[in-house]
Formats: sequence, C-alpha cells, structure tokens
Amino acid sequence: MDRILFGDNQFFAVNHISDEKSRAQSIKFKDDKTILDTIDIARGMQVETFMCTTHDRIINICEMIRQEPDKYKDFCIYPCMPYAHKYANAVTELGIMGTIKQYVPGNFFGSIFKGGIAFVSKDYISIMELLIDAEMKMFKGIKTPVIFLQNVITDLLLGLGMKDILKAYHDYVKKKYNAEAGFITMNMPKLLDTLESMGIENPIICSSINKAGFRMSGGKEIYEKYLNERKFRAIAMQVLGGGAIPAKEAIEYVCSLPNVESILFGASSRQNIAQTIQYIREFDEKYRHRHSLAGA
Repeated sequence: MDRILFGDNQFFAVNHISDEKSRAQSIKFKDDKTILDTIDIARGMQVETFMCTTHDRIINICEMIRQEPDKYKDFCIYPCMPYAHKYANAVTELGIMGTIKQYVPGNFFGSIFKGGIAFVSKDYISIMELLIDAEMKMFKGIKTPVIFLQNVITDLLLGLGMKDILKAYHDYVKKKYNAEAGFITMNMPKLLDTLESMGIENPIICSSINKAGFRMSGGKEIYEKYLNERKFRAIAMQVLGGGAIPAKEAIEYVCSLPNVESILFGASSRQNIAQTIQYIREFDEKYRHRHSLAGA
C-alpha cells in the first residue's frame, strides 16, 4: 500500500469539526469535475491512491477516469463498502436491532430462532457476495487492489459475533477480485484478535489513530501496544482527532508510531493537501531511523 492515501469525506459534506464547514464543502463540491480536480491536485503531489465510499457520485468520477486511461494509468482506488452513513443514521434512530430489521432482507430474527447464527450466516454470505458485486460494478476497469468493509458493518458483525462473515468477505474479495480485503473499525484491538482467530494473517485494518484517543475503543495505550507487538498492516485515519489536535502535532504523533503502513487524510484545498503531505514526508524522514532499528 502507498504511504499516503487521499480520502473522500470532504467531498460529501462529512466534517468532524463543524456543520458549517460541511455545508461549505457541500456547495464547493456540488460539481463532479470539482471533485476530480481536487483528486488531481493530490496526484500532482505523487499521491496516487484514492480511498472512497461507494457513494452514488463516485460512479461519475469513475466514468471520467475511464475516459482518460493514460492520464490515470498509475491511479488506483480503494473502495469502502457499503456507503456507511445511511446505516450509521439508522443505528442512531433505530438502534442496532432496528437497523437489522430495516435493512437486512428476510426474517433475520426468525432464522436465528430456528437455526442459530450458523444457519443465518450461510444465507447472508450469499447476500454479502451479491452486494459486493453490485457495489463493485462502478469500478470496472480501474485498479482496486484493496477493497474495504466499512466500520458500520465490520463493527456490527463484531458485536454480533458473526466472525465467519468477516472471513467470508476476506476470502470472496480475494477470489473474485484478486484484491486484498481491508477492514475499517472503531475497535482495532478486538478486530485484530477476531481476524487472527479466523486464520487471517497480517490483515489490513484502518482505524482511528491519533494523539487524543479520539474514537479509539479501549484507549490510546492499547492501540500503541498492538502497533508495537502485533503483526498487521495499519492504516491511520482521523489523525487530527476530530480537529482537537493541530495538524503538525497530530501528524508527528502518527509518523512516530511503528507499524502504521499508511495515513489516510482528506482535504479540500491545495494548501491543506500540500501541507499535510509535507508534514507526513518531513516526519517520516525524522523517524525513519527509529523504525528501521525497531524492525531489525
């Protein structure tokens, strides 16, 4: 994986700092070409990986990319599915059980009572495969070396103990799309333990990693312990801690950690994109010697 990944939150009015900024970004990126122009700014700074949700507007972005194959020959996308926010909103309004009743086809609870989790899992593995295929159609002809399961689903499956579906997702993505499975989570330690228990070695896990402990389930200390002692490929997201940490301080903290393979960030202006990339490269150079000694 590339060291620096460019994300999409800013394009779809997701801002962890303020609603006002979300509205401003929504207006700025109402046109699809403006989104691609911003991606091209990052590409001009040697960031060739775009990590995005399967939002409907990505269909148009992919179509524009396909129209210029030479320009985007080194470009790749890490899809994150399913599009999370409708499910996140449903969990807030309906609770986890209500969300399952609303979005999962069929009589989920009746099936549990009749046959237990194993019976239900068998049915839903087939449904999951169909949903992956449906979401992946928009990326046809574009390199997608890693395909992510969004945290709303990852963490829902973790909470329900349905770890066989996580394994099935991992295996299906590899078999059908010749890609690696990635998992986004708000509970990296529990997810890593679960994936390893299913025989998934050195998994790709994207989680909040920041100096403030923002959205790091179990606390910053256990994340640091796992990064120091366990084998997995970590992607750090929400590195600014929801805006609680100054950018330079936030990025230095993440770059100082071992085993963080990639850093995911989103920005809407050329200045902020350039500044973030500069900080990452600057602190990578500063801590390179320390990490090489740790890996020796």
